[in-house]
Amino acid sequence: MGPWYHGSWLRGKGDSLFNLNFESNTSEYYRKHIEMPFFRKYLKDESEREIPKVQVFFTGANYWKTMDSWPSHKVSETRFYLHADRTVSFVAPRAAEGKLNYDSDPNHPVPYTNERTVFRGHKYMVEDQFFAAKRPDVLVFESDVLEEDVTIAGNIMADLYVSTTGTDADFIVKLIDVYPYNSKSAMSDYQLMIRGEVMRAKYRNSFSEPEPMLPNKTYRVKFDMQDAAHVFKKGHRIMVQIQSTWFPLVDRNPQKFVDIYKAEDSDFSKQTHTIYLNKEYSSSLILPVLYEK
Repeated sequence: MGPWYHGSWLRGKGDSLFNLNFESNTSEYYRKHIEMPFFRKYLKDESEREIPKVQVFFTGANYWKTMDSWPSHKVSETRFYLHADRTVSFVAPRAAEGKLNYDSDPNHPVPYTNERTVFRGHKYMVEDQFFAAKRPDVLVFESDVLEEDVTIAGNIMADLYVSTTGTDADFIVKLIDVYPYNSKSAMSDYQLMIRGEVMRAKYRNSFSEPEPMLPNKTYRVKFDMQDAAHVFKKGHRIMVQIQSTWFPLVDRNPQKFVDIYKAEDSDFSKQTHTIYLNKEYSSSLILPVLYEK
């Protein structure tokens, strides 16, 4: 697993993605030290060294790591709690009350990129997320400055307690590495998305049997954000953004329990979504924290 967009391991150096510098030629390393030994062993029957089960490039700290399994047995699934004061930490909320809401309008959706383009491309994957963070329809939670590195290696899960004034909603969660201020760096205060994923709430219990939401009723929406291998470095901050549109990367949800492919313009309406952040309903991310490098 390496830090590439689709197919880029086949060509070029793989030393960077736009402003993001990997400090080594990751694509060249992959072709020479991972792909070629694999082909020699399994296609040519050559007596190469034993091929490691897992070889992963950890972004953030920029190193390759060989592992016996993915995820490693040294990973601990650790809850990262969202708080009503818009912070995020490994400490659970203690208050009996706590929630935040935002209005989401499918007719004025949050874009997936700040670039003007007719092609999706791949820049959006490493684009500074500040453009989204400043919008009123995006909730932003941010940690204190990290006093030590936090390494994740495996699947990230979002576990939210939510309600809506409508009968359906999308919940998009983005896990972000916030770089420290440095006036000489292109990455100064940069909000680098590590993973982003969406769950359409009507599929919260089943992808084959959608269910409506009852207005203003609290639901648990838990979903897989896929895996990552990343080091949040000491001096950085960890940010979580929550929104309900990500257009056009994700098609617009009318926020009404209808067949979206048959929806009329009148079905698309603004609704208020609430994220619960208290002792009973403690929304969080579950991070695969690796406690040994």
